[in-house]
Amino acid sequence: MDAKAKKTALRGITYGLYIVGTKDENGANGFAGNWLTQTSFEPPLVAVAAKAGTRSQQQIAKSGVFSVNILETGQKDMVTAFFRSIEPEGNKLAGYEFYTEETGCPIFKDALSFFECKVVEKIEKGDHYIYVGEVINAGVHREGDPLTLKETGFYYGG
Repeated sequence: MDAKAKKTALRGITYGLYIVGTKDENGANGFAGNWLTQTSFEPPLVAVAAKAGTRSQQQIAKSGVFSVNILETGQKDMVTAFFRSIEPEGNKLAGYEFYTEETGCPIFKDALSFFECKVVEKIEKGDHYIYVGEVINAGVHREGDPLTLKETGFYYGG
């Protein structure tokens, strides 16, 4: 396979860019995620990928829950803050205020909307693990257009 062609082709996949919230007994956490898709209407299911061996992936595996925060176009700085390891500071992560509901995972006040999931299936293969979650709670903070990977100039794929 031509490595350059593979990279170019895979970078053609369109993505949103989200903050995925996780938690464990040591507190809340979040990571910038873009491998996310809805997989079923009834029941409402989504699939998300988390990098194997990371704190966030281990928290999802242990707690069996996660949240997804839909960011607004222009919130590149917010999502960029979650590309690195972070520690909670009270009810803030990377300086952004959050609250919790059903799962105890962070829901960011600055996000457009959110949903919370309980894990119903997992695939632990490759360098990212895939978790299928049933949506058990959702909310909308305000209307707006969601942030996409393309607008940030970042590339993920290949």
